[in-house]
Amino acid sequence: MAREQDYYTIVCGLQEFDLQMNAVPSDLVLIGERAFPLVVNPRGQVLMAASYYGQGRVVVLGHEQYLTSFPGLIKNALKWLMPCSGDAGIVGIQKSLCSVAANLNDCSIKTELGDFRSGLAVYITDAYSVENCAKDLIAFIKAGGGLIMGGQAWHWAGTHPQENTLKNFPGNKVIGKDFKDDLQFLLEGVSEFDVQGESIASEVMVHGPLAFPIALTPAGKAFIAGAYYGQGRVILLSHECYVARDSLSTFLINAIKWLDEDRKGVIGILPSLKAAHTVLSKSGLDCQLTGFRKDLSVYICTSYSDAQCAEIQEFVAEGGGLMIGGHAWYYAQTHCGCNVMTDYPGNHILNKMGLSLLGNTLIGGLYKAPEIEQSCKEGYHFCNMLHRFAEHVYLGKELINHEQSCFKQLGNDCASYLQMRCHDSATYTSVVAILSDIVKKFGFPQVCSNCPVKSAKDCLMLHIGSEVYKVSPDPDALLPYIIKDRPKFPTVSNARVRISAKTEGSEEWISTGLYLSPGMKTNIAVPPEIIRKNWQVQLGCQTDDIGGAKVLKRAPVVHEQFPLDAEMVQVCNLWGGLIYIIAPPQSKVNGVEIVVHDAVQAPYFKSGKNSE
Repeated sequence: MAREQDYYTIVCGLQEFDLQMNAVPSDLVLIGERAFPLVVNPRGQVLMAASYYGQGRVVVLGHEQYLTSFPGLIKNALKWLMPCSGDAGIVGIQKSLCSVAANLNDCSIKTELGDFRSGLAVYITDAYSVENCAKDLIAFIKAGGGLIMGGQAWHWAGTHPQENTLKNFPGNKVIGKDFKDDLQFLLEGVSEFDVQGESIASEVMVHGPLAFPIALTPAGKAFIAGAYYGQGRVILLSHECYVARDSLSTFLINAIKWLDEDRKGVIGILPSLKAAHTVLSKSGLDCQLTGFRKDLSVYICTSYSDAQCAEIQEFVAEGGGLMIGGHAWYYAQTHCGCNVMTDYPGNHILNKMGLSLLGNTLIGGLYKAPEIEQSCKEGYHFCNMLHRFAEHVYLGKELINHEQSCFKQLGNDCASYLQMRCHDSATYTSVVAILSDIVKKFGFPQVCSNCPVKSAKDCLMLHIGSEVYKVSPDPDALLPYIIKDRPKFPTVSNARVRISAKTEGSEEWISTGLYLSPGMKTNIAVPPEIIRKNWQVQLGCQTDDIGGAKVLKRAPVVHEQFPLDAEMVQVCNLWGGLIYIIAPPQSKVNGVEIVVHDAVQAPYFKSGKNSE
């Protein structure tokens, strides 16, 4: 809601933006959870956007001409950017933007033409004049200042063909897709990745627009990936032992140099990764065993702690390099009921950077390094594939063979991505909206034993529909598209169920005799004896995942579990199902009572007495 209020403040009173002018904008890439679009064209490209950074705020326009062409937008933006109420404070305007200053003459806002200086409330500039003051501007915004910047990078990129636009374009040094140059640097002298041995890694999900896979299994599962985040860079390895592998030393040294960006600064290595110091010292750079410090050029750590999460994210956003190693599968196996995407410590750091560690395992092997040209042209990337599939659904654009072969990976990644439940992120809510629209536009396979799903596309839709329903801001609006014919059964209210259990070393399912129809919600009143003691409610008795089957007669996963961690718990399952209470191991209760507010009385069989 806060982001919506910010949006309406900036566009208040503006009905449309006429962009039919000679100015050709660049599209903006939103990489922070606190960034949100203001103007998006029909192709989904962001032409104007806003964001918070530290205590301050930023508005970015995709062409400098927009600074003059939309004075109403600039005035609204200044109201939003002002660090204090009213019109107090001075708005600095870059000296070449006299027309912007003229547009503000009828306001009570105090303006000043000139270079950036301290003491301003807001600074307005084009994207080409900030290189010399980039660090000061970042500090200014971080401390509570406001910035309006306009500019495009396509002309600069055309006149600087050998340079990295994302890194070197002046405007991107404050506001920070082709990763070919990065891969060529990282894979110099690397023909294979030897990760053989007993170490079991996790799969890496690459979901950010500025993230890219580096090393993959033959099945296309990434186990090493990189990303840009703000002004800095990240390398993720999905097992901490890879950071100290002699067999990976060429790649590791390349990666350190890529992260260091020729600063030749201090490479800090977490003391528990002492073995990595020996390998990485071969780089000729200054490697030191140390905890995190802001004066480092690159920090190398594991993904098992988020103790300095915010500091590390800030360090990278402002230009530092991060190499992080670790797996998430053990956490997933030892934290049943937890959401790896949101609860695993390393993902608290990585999710914002467009990378995540998944709970599934990857077995080590000897894997060839990717062929760079082919990888850049045909390699799978979640963002790109999702938008290609959306174009296929919306516009009827044909998908080529290698894209169709990615349907299963796309379905898995959609499920993982949606589990981040990051509803404050404009990027996340955009993906939820895209997937919801795909379900409504394409339709949802009405799968059953008499109507099985066989095609890869229908299996993908079955996966997408099931997962987006769980996180949709309006699941009831999606339900009719997913289940066409919902059965209607008579319900009972405030059904009281007495629970007795004496478990030993394993959990026990306790039937309530109640059932929920597909999409039906109910509230359960929980007795204090079992609140926050690892008890759960389960909807549905089929707990297997049949996603690997070639023919599906139901959705891959049709049950849901919810922790009984409050006095009142709301539960729902798209597919409905019998209601069970799951008693954890080593539990002992006698006759405690739960109350289910609305449910269907389940049919039952009792020897000598049948229900109707």
